[in-house]
Amino acid sequence: MVRNFPKMALVLMALSVLCSAVGAVEGERLKLATTTSLQDTGLLDVIKDKFDEKYNVSLDVVSGGTGIAIQYGERGDVDVLIVHDKEREMKFIKDGQGLERRCIAYNYFYLVGPKDDPAGVKGMNASQALASIMEKGKIDPAKVMFISRGDNSGTHAREKLLWKKAGYNYSAVNSSGLWYIEAGQGMGATLNIANEKQAYTLSDMSTFMAYQGNLTLVPIIEGGSDLLNVYVAMAVNPEKHSNVNCELANEFINYLVSGEGQDLIASYGTEKFGKPLFSAARRNCDLISCSAAECAVPTSASCAAA
Repeated sequence: MVRNFPKMALVLMALSVLCSAVGAVEGERLKLATTTSLQDTGLLDVIKDKFDEKYNVSLDVVSGGTGIAIQYGERGDVDVLIVHDKEREMKFIKDGQGLERRCIAYNYFYLVGPKDDPAGVKGMNASQALASIMEKGKIDPAKVMFISRGDNSGTHAREKLLWKKAGYNYSAVNSSGLWYIEAGQGMGATLNIANEKQAYTLSDMSTFMAYQGNLTLVPIIEGGSDLLNVYVAMAVNPEKHSNVNCELANEFINYLVSGEGQDLIASYGTEKFGKPLFSAARRNCDLISCSAAECAVPTSASCAAA
């Protein structure tokens, strides 16, 4: 019995350390910056409740679009981001601002507009549709208008990309007449403005579905690779910002990519809308062009080594 004591002592010490580590996480706060679509749809509220309960922590959320979220991350004002603009995500990682990119969910953007489709764009691809809206809007802005987020969000970035694919410089587009209005607001507010003016706008499908009951606008263009909308989580790099809670950020990302987190994402909205507002990244990596190393898998970057 005496000979076994050292082993037992080591076990008790290990358990003590483990309990201390868990206790250190309890009661902590995790700061998240994210897109308005996750907030407007209510998905983030569900994720927050589940994560807070599971880890006995408090998830504090700043919602203002991808551009604002990345600015918060670059300043070290938050611990983790959920955004949807691949170009800026890759730059964030390349600049050493973020540890890793983890694909967690996807859906699609919609080009929505009045049911009678005054620009006659139904059946076109998204870039062709924007070009036609601009052409006809210049002729009769009272009849054909486009409302842009105009807020440097992920949705706004996709709109700019679609204009580029259509062969137009965005700076020329947004100063080309009364047909084009920059709202400078989140997705829900932009949809309400477009609805009031009976105008076209680009919306993520989840926010559109959440607001659909109060809108007369309908999806005009939907689906296709040009409108694919992938959501990504990234922990802010403690090497750049020593104040961030890297360990808890990684715990949050690991929850999002876990079976429980992916099931939550994949089912959210089904009860209310008859179909989910988002699809889980799990088992859809090729479809959403995320590598196996970054698609719905746990974090691998060490906070201690960062």
